[in-house]
Amino acid sequence: MKLTRVLKRQEGKSLEFKRDISAPTGALRTLVAFANTAGGRLLIGIEDRSRNVRGVADPLALEERLASLVSDHIVPRLVPEIEILPWRSTHVVAVQVHASSIRPHHLVREGPERGTYVRVGSTNRRADADLIGEMRRFVRGEAFDEQPMPELDSEAIDFRAASESFADVRTLRRRDLTTLRILTRHQGRRVPTIGGILLFGVDRTDSFQDAWIQAGRFRGTDKSDIADQASIRSALPVAVEEAMLFVQKHGFHGARIRGLRRQDTWEVPPVALREALVNAVVHADYSQRGAPIRVSLFDDRLEVESPGLLPFGLTVDDLWGGVSRLRNRVIGRVFHELGLIEQWGSGIQRMAAACRDAGIAPPELKEIGMRFRVTLRTAQLGPRLVDGRDQTILDVLADTDGASTRTIAEKIGLTPRATRTRLTRLVERNLVHVVGTGPNDPRRVYILSER
Repeated sequence: MKLTRVLKRQEGKSLEFKRDISAPTGALRTLVAFANTAGGRLLIGIEDRSRNVRGVADPLALEERLASLVSDHIVPRLVPEIEILPWRSTHVVAVQVHASSIRPHHLVREGPERGTYVRVGSTNRRADADLIGEMRRFVRGEAFDEQPMPELDSEAIDFRAASESFADVRTLRRRDLTTLRILTRHQGRRVPTIGGILLFGVDRTDSFQDAWIQAGRFRGTDKSDIADQASIRSALPVAVEEAMLFVQKHGFHGARIRGLRRQDTWEVPPVALREALVNAVVHADYSQRGAPIRVSLFDDRLEVESPGLLPFGLTVDDLWGGVSRLRNRVIGRVFHELGLIEQWGSGIQRMAAACRDAGIAPPELKEIGMRFRVTLRTAQLGPRLVDGRDQTILDVLADTDGASTRTIAEKIGLTPRATRTRLTRLVERNLVHVVGTGPNDPRRVYILSER
């Protein structure tokens, strides 16, 4: 592992920096959270905010201490990979933890109920009972929406609503409900699954009070002034269409003329909107209580927010790479048959392509609290973010693991002072990052930030 490559990245779901472990509890919580979520790397000897490299005095002693701390304070037992990275006259200790197949892990001193943590962005969050239950189901290979609801019978499914949803695809027969896992056999009876109730339950919200979509149009860029709202409580496949209509009612942008034809344009591309809504419904964590799926339209953006973090083992980078993991198998299977899901793992790429074709920024994907949010900006992209000279600096840094001000100045034909001014602006915009012990380090270099 090259340290300069890691320093290009900011702290996040799978990366954390620590100056030292004089108070080890924070580091142990991070390792537990990494193991319970999607894996990650902890680097000791680096300041977390500035990313200045301070190093550690005795890396071998720290390595031994870390191994003992992890062994004594985390259960089930973790076996991290510890690596000592040289940097100038000192060293940084890197601790790698992979996503665990025996989660949930917890801190011994805090116990399983209070000592189980997950990673949310760049923070560690204590997992509640529902989230711990989801971890255990994940390890067993079970989906929440495939579980039976033995307190109900087959009449709890609205067969007419299900048939109407499938009308354009095929004729739905009652025995198909079992094939689709809308119904399942439990102790000799046919009972609905959680997914069946969520999709077509006669009284869906009696069992799942938050299984609906709250839509709102707000004036301005915050939620202080609401212009219109809707509570969408239809069957989930229909609810997606109703949410689309709500957004498009408020999101008409204008028209453009191509040849002799008039073409309507929308602030939010319909393809991107549909993908965001379908993903929210299919991947929501319906075991959570407290808030429905939310669709919020502002003057400058659309936000689609659903309960639940990403499925265990996934990061936002994985989503961009086309990796997908279905949280709700029953809902996903039905949506796939209805044509609402075209190909597994391709939704984010379709959203990005639609935004690019519409001339707007790519979707923003983020875990916030215990929810997942997709943001689609509606403003047209402006001119290039950097001028020609700044782009030359970025091109120079793209070919190196770090370069000094003098080296960059020689390559771009400016004085060191003028080059330093440009570099400062690029650092402020997070396009470039400084690697060194601090602002007065004569040997500090600049590297290209990961974006």
